[in-house]
Amino acid sequence: MHGLCIHMQWPRAFAPSGLGLRPAAMTAGQLSILFFLQLAVIITVCRLVGSIGQRWLGQPQVVGEMIAGVLLGPSILGLAAPGLEAALFPPESKKVLYVGAQLGVGLYMFLVGLTFDKAEFRASARSAAVVAFGSMAAPFAVAALMAPWLLGIPGLFTAKVGTAQAALFLGAAIAITAFPMLARIIHERGIAHTRLGTLSLSSGAIGDAGAWIVVAVVLASLGEGARVAWLAIGGGLAFAVVMIAIAPRLLARLTAIHARKGEVDTTLLGAVLVLFLLSAFAMDAVGIHAVFGGFLLGTAMPRGPFAEEVRAKLEPFTTVFLLPMFFTFSGLNTQLAVVDNLALALAAVAILAASVLAKGGATYLAARLSGHDHATALGIGALMNARGLMELIIINIGLQRGVIEPGLFAILVVMAIVTTLMASPLFEAVYGRRARTEGKLA
Repeated sequence: MHGLCIHMQWPRAFAPSGLGLRPAAMTAGQLSILFFLQLAVIITVCRLVGSIGQRWLGQPQVVGEMIAGVLLGPSILGLAAPGLEAALFPPESKKVLYVGAQLGVGLYMFLVGLTFDKAEFRASARSAAVVAFGSMAAPFAVAALMAPWLLGIPGLFTAKVGTAQAALFLGAAIAITAFPMLARIIHERGIAHTRLGTLSLSSGAIGDAGAWIVVAVVLASLGEGARVAWLAIGGGLAFAVVMIAIAPRLLARLTAIHARKGEVDTTLLGAVLVLFLLSAFAMDAVGIHAVFGGFLLGTAMPRGPFAEEVRAKLEPFTTVFLLPMFFTFSGLNTQLAVVDNLALALAAVAILAASVLAKGGATYLAARLSGHDHATALGIGALMNARGLMELIIINIGLQRGVIEPGLFAILVVMAIVTTLMASPLFEAVYGRRARTEGKLA
């Protein structure tokens, strides 16, 4: 009878608030019931849209999942069936989805780090640094030129933001790379172990870390305190040094344990997951992001049979079950009804054009200056021009902390979606099948 009672209360508990049926606050039990339904819908829609994107549009699964999130949110489902969208994704449930989303993307980036070619990175470290610097310098220069004009348009920046702060935040938003999405595109295109794939990931990691530090500086200047900036810079650098210089020697013991046991058993897998959780916590705590904790831990892990078995055990569940929550959560908070006047429309066009030309163009030039041929440089520029969900994370922080207003938030969401959709077809157009032939890479 108890289970029957819960079932009978479910439709009333999650009915649209406009009908006056849903209570002001949902109980833990109601959230639990809804969570299972949400995941079923999210996974179904993500797999379906991803398959359509792969088969008919030539887009990787990850782009389909990003679009699926938008389809399930207020921009599409909310317009077509507002009662259904409100019942399926009430505000209280988004906190639960947020936690699952962070777990999914963090664990996925751990798997990316686990397959990261450290030898190739060391060989291309100089090129990665040059490309990362170029891909950041131009966006910040463009943002500095645009900031005075954008500050005069209502609905973009809040009144407390000055020219320097606006330029820094906009520069970070333009310079950011869709690091998790970039990793998955590279993986799905089969170029994870190529020089182009490694250089793109390395440059993206360096550039995104720099962008997060800039965001921390902007928050500190707006009253968050210098401690925010120093904690992000100092904590991030300290963690990176530990993972690069110290952790590999300590974690090498896992290889011996694996050899003695003959498998990655539940105890060993549990230890790996605890290390991941602590690394994600450390990066989140200092103000960077959990994805960098997972990625750096993955790069520090020993290679060989141990890494291959860990990946085989974790990857299917992570990519199919957990990761779609990350893309869907941001889609649920995205409004595509962007502009309602000419000034905002002009700002949207200018920001999109500046983002593509500054980030993509500067990345191409930096890659050429570091010794790569024309096709490889174009391929790197095409991949790193995607903004994806890293962009959405940054602008959500900006909106919550009072840096930007809904107008600029909506414009930057559109920029993130457009540049991400461009990445895969543009990469195929400028680089094509050459990326899959290791011997032909520059």
